[in-house]
Amino acid sequence: MSPDGPAKLDYSNFRNYLLPIPPDGVDAGENNDLVLLFDDEKQAIDYANQISRLPGSQRKAGNELVAAIGKDSFVRAYAEAC
Repeated sequence: MSPDGPAKLDYSNFRNYLLPIPPDGVDAGENNDLVLLFDDEKQAIDYANQISRLPGSQRKAGNELVAAIGKDSFVRAYAEAC
């Protein structure tokens, strides 16, 4: 995910938001982009559901993560098949 959103979320500042860490962690992509690591699409959807309920200051960053997961073509295909 690119840090272009309102929260400017990237690998370096992910922990500053005190967000739950995905089951398989996070990694840095090109240009310090944030890469969320999951075993499969179901795990990504479960994580998105978890962070969609974050309170207060975490909400903006959480919403960006939910949107990024929802835009993933593999996640969308999995959700449509279920």
